[in-house]
Amino acid sequence: MTADNRNMPIVYSCSGCSSAAQMANRVAIRLDRERHAEMSCIAGVGGDVPSLVRIAKSGRKIIAIDGCPLHCVLRCLDRHNVKPDLHFTLTKIGIRKRYHTDFNEVEAAEVFRRIVGELQVDSTAAS
Repeated sequence: MTADNRNMPIVYSCSGCSSAAQMANRVAIRLDRERHAEMSCIAGVGGDVPSLVRIAKSGRKIIAIDGCPLHCVLRCLDRHNVKPDLHFTLTKIGIRKRYHTDFNEVEAAEVFRRIVGELQVDSTAAS
């Protein structure tokens, strides 16, 4: 986490074994690379790594992207009483959870656009 990113929201994503989980992770990486958010490590939060828990509890806006209703990202954050400002469950927005197959790139691009749109609405509402 660098000083120039402190005003950016933090994004956490699922990165499990299903296609929905891998899509969540890919979307979070793209949000980071295109500087819509700064990605941090949800496994470290769930694993109680002090420096990563501090980042989660820093008061920055948090985006959580779960692949499915198991809500692993939410559960990791909840261990530390952290609530995301925006939460997305990909299966709730029409993404199918599949095993042993890759996610659909076109669907991933649509999910990315949807989340960026929500971020823009959220930042406008906060102004």
